[in-house]
Amino acid sequence: MIIGGSSSQKLAANVAREMGDVLCPLESRKFPDGERYIRIKGDISDGVVVVQSTGYPQDENLMELFLILKTISNMGITNIRTVIPYFGYGRQEKRFNPGEAVSAEVVCDLIQYAGASEIYSINLHEESICNLFNVPANNLSAMPTIANYVWDNIDDPVIVAPDKGALGFAQEIANILNCESDYLEKIRISPEKVETKPKNLDVDGRDAVIIDDIISTGGTIVNACGILREHGARKILVGCVHPVLVEDALLKIFAAGADDVVGTDTLKSEVSSVSVASLVADALKKGS
Repeated sequence: MIIGGSSSQKLAANVAREMGDVLCPLESRKFPDGERYIRIKGDISDGVVVVQSTGYPQDENLMELFLILKTISNMGITNIRTVIPYFGYGRQEKRFNPGEAVSAEVVCDLIQYAGASEIYSINLHEESICNLFNVPANNLSAMPTIANYVWDNIDDPVIVAPDKGALGFAQEIANILNCESDYLEKIRISPEKVETKPKNLDVDGRDAVIIDDIISTGGTIVNACGILREHGARKILVGCVHPVLVEDALLKIFAAGADDVVGTDTLKSEVSSVSVASLVADALKKGS
């Protein structure tokens, strides 16, 4: 049985369809003072999958997840596989300065306490978050799913990482598509001048696909679009797993020269047109 939280009900429905499983009705609403009310309205047996992203508003979505998990646990269910497509509070997985809260560790502890028996997430900000759980934790990659979209929409692409940190994502997709990949590198021309350009490839007259795991403010992507346009890219597709897209990020990206922007449905957004339902369903089938 599949239960979808408020942030991931459509994705949960698609996962249920992919698995040929039942989607359990969930009532979720707020009291006038803002507190959350949860009621699981179906008859459930052992072997439940909960799907809930914990993006904005992170605190509300996390609290709803805790309530769902604890309610199921209190029903005597012990096998509660928990799918968190986008893992909120994942940026602080260790203490960088004295006195900092390690938020990812706190969230992991609370998810386990609430009753999760196994975790599935997608392109975690840091792979090491899996090690913060005392239950099995799986970090799935949505890059093959995005690669399928690129295959269907772009001929002979070059896959470009906006910086060296995202090169692994670009290489993963390029390997699937059997095409070239590169990343944008900063080169110091003089003490006062720095130039950013593709490190190895000439993108002049080619279709470029910029790939990253998360697009938040869009600053890195805006910079990448401008550089690729300067170097003659014919068409620019921007792809990401998690389209956070705060404020006017999407507007800035299009203004910088992107022809299209696509993300997955780990988060709800106007560009969440690539579904990870098959990816999640396949992982759950393998783990069952």
